Amino acid sequence: MATPPQRLVHTMYYVIGHITVKDPAQWAEYRAQVPATLAPWQAELVFRGERHAVLGGCHTHTDTVVIRFPSVEAVDGWFHSAAYQALIPLRLAAADVDLISYAAS
Repeated sequence: MATPPQRLVHTMYYVIGHITVKDPAQWAEYRAQVPATLAPWQAELVFRGERHAVLGGCHTHTDTVVIRFPSVEAVDGWFHSAAYQALIPLRLAAADVDLISYAAS
């Protein structure tokens, strides 16, 4: 009997945001408020950066953020928390953002 493929054991979870800023002042206000929403979930801001070059394919966003979470429950809890949900209208006004969560081993 064939052995099923082994699944990776995920130890960390990440949220990656691909960002195009529309209103720098509102974006600065949003960015200033996000860290307080992360703290209750033991999340860590890994980096924020501006695109240097697209080395392959097509990527239209100019900025990226990477946030590390200890569990998938922390990702879901943060995103659906009242504190973060209250910031979403400001985020929508400030920038076009694609948020994606990833599991990593």
